[in-house]
Amino acid sequence: MKYTFIAIVFLFLLRVPAVSAQLEQPANPVEVTFPSGNLVLHGFIYKPAGNGPFPAVLWNHGSERRPGWLPDLAPLFISRGYILFIPQRRGHGRSPGEYIMDELAQAGGSGGQQARGKRLVQLMELQLQDQIAALTYLKGLPEVDAQRISVAGCSFGGIQTVLMAERGVGLRAAVDFAGAAQTWKESPELRDRLIKAVHQAQMPVLFIQAQNDYDLAPSRVLAAEMEKVNKPHESMIFPAFGKTAQEAHEFCVHGGEIWAPKVFSFLNQATH
Repeated sequence: MKYTFIAIVFLFLLRVPAVSAQLEQPANPVEVTFPSGNLVLHGFIYKPAGNGPFPAVLWNHGSERRPGWLPDLAPLFISRGYILFIPQRRGHGRSPGEYIMDELAQAGGSGGQQARGKRLVQLMELQLQDQIAALTYLKGLPEVDAQRISVAGCSFGGIQTVLMAERGVGLRAAVDFAGAAQTWKESPELRDRLIKAVHQAQMPVLFIQAQNDYDLAPSRVLAAEMEKVNKPHESMIFPAFGKTAQEAHEFCVHGGEIWAPKVFSFLNQATH
């Protein structure tokens, strides 16, 4: 009996750190809604413990119909004292509206690749309004330091990030993960629009891709264009990630432990 008791106590003590670690994990995201024009959009927020005010990052998802809420990435942000807000643009996730890929397919089916490329730019501009609405909501939260908000995004969300960098709207920095890597070659209208945006960027921009992504030209060209006009920027091509171009394209979501040191150094420098 004595040894059984000791064994039970020993096992309990072994479990305490695990339990404590579990309690220290971030809470589930809080789902919120916010207006964008005549639509009510949805989003998810992760917050560090405490009352703040905290710096924040507005994260733009890609083209997926049902974007998630980044449970793998959230700990990277909140452990560094950042609020992470993931709004779902119109037609994505729980937000109402027509899905962007359906609209692009319709444009391409009736007018070919050129029509699809033009429509892509139009829809990116339209969804930019959703991103601005999300930023307005984020700035109004009492636990957010409205003077220390940055924007980041992946793929279509990277395009959104560059467009937001042009607007400024009080943001401190932008991180573009693989924006336009799948659409750069097929849409000269998009290329021209993004070049115009970086020429007028109101904040530092960091361009990130994995070496084996679909196309590295967006990061390289946009960084070079910012260099021409003497705009603050950084660009980093990481080693190959995964076995396919799609896995490399998802480096933004699944490679967080790899890119985190670079990204948070960039964000901290911009927000302090």
